[in-house]
Amino acid sequence: MKSFFSRMEAVQSPIIPVVGELIKSCPETISLGQGVVSYSPPPEAMNFVSKFFTKSGNNLYKAVEGIPPLITTLTTKLQTFNQIEIRQENSIIVTAGSNMAFMNAILAITSPGDEIILNTPYYFNHEMAISMAGCRPILVKTDDNYQLRPRAITNAITPKTRAVVTISPNNPTGAVYPQTALQQVNQICSDRNIYHISDEAYEYFTYNGVKHTSPGAFPNSSQHTISLYSLSKAYGFASWRIGYMVIPRKLLASVQKVQDTILICPPVISQYGALGALQAQPNYLQDNIGALAQVREMVMELLKPLQGLCTIAPADGAFYFFLKVHTPMDAFELVKKLIYEHQVAVIPGTTFGMNDGCYLRVAYGALQKDTAKEGIERLVKGLQAIISNK
Repeated sequence: MKSFFSRMEAVQSPIIPVVGELIKSCPETISLGQGVVSYSPPPEAMNFVSKFFTKSGNNLYKAVEGIPPLITTLTTKLQTFNQIEIRQENSIIVTAGSNMAFMNAILAITSPGDEIILNTPYYFNHEMAISMAGCRPILVKTDDNYQLRPRAITNAITPKTRAVVTISPNNPTGAVYPQTALQQVNQICSDRNIYHISDEAYEYFTYNGVKHTSPGAFPNSSQHTISLYSLSKAYGFASWRIGYMVIPRKLLASVQKVQDTILICPPVISQYGALGALQAQPNYLQDNIGALAQVREMVMELLKPLQGLCTIAPADGAFYFFLKVHTPMDAFELVKKLIYEHQVAVIPGTTFGMNDGCYLRVAYGALQKDTAKEGIERLVKGLQAIISNK
């Protein structure tokens, strides 16, 4: 049979299942790998799911862009929390998670061979989606604290550039971009007639008074800004697969084509759950994220013995720390040693585009406080043992 090259051969394998297979061979391993929260959806979500069964016709396809009550609720949320007004020039699309929202955006704004600017370290599913679409990711380094470099972004723009992607709060670094930097990037996109794709899946996860900024709220930004959101993190909705996006109205027909082809409509039962979740009492987010903030403080304290062995940049958001390990070791080899020899799992920085050193992403959101403590202690002891033997 004649061999042929599939576009998927150029796409990296998703790292979470790869590390998951390694963990299976070491059953006592504590995973600091996957980016999810430990808490469950609010009771309001469960209550609304029960309402799904009471209405005839809910077993049928619904609107491609989402059910009207959820669109209305999201409109209010965007106005009150993000200061984004939904008017005639923009639209909300409910999606099966914000990963799908990103793919919708890429397919809607590009042709094969186009370029999308990613700031490194990037979120691996973004890079994968761009490659799947037959486009080229253009990588721009952030600074030593993983903050944006607007001038470098400007210099990376070519006639083939279709968008600049920012993620704040950031996965994998936990960095939060200040309003001034996001405004600069948004203005660059406006001036160059390209899109600013703003991934805000971790919008609620900021600490120590640091504020989240939504570029879609900037004056005159609605025609070139695509904003992506998710219920997976803040509302414990990971497997429910509900996210949403705010897009310029001129992209609506294109995004509807993509979504109708891939999904037809977002899962209606999950949309009912989302409708309930968004009506949860304020203390739901306050208490859960407050508890996570305490875990974060503990993790920072436990990581202090790694000073000298690792560089740990400030992380004022999300639930990650990104470690630069002072070793010539390959990051994936280090991950395997940590699992096999010290029963703790993290994610290698290479999957986020960091090939100029040994980097590890440490996630603490999925674990209860005691388990997180044990996991970080294993990580610290493991790194001390492995690096000191080199």
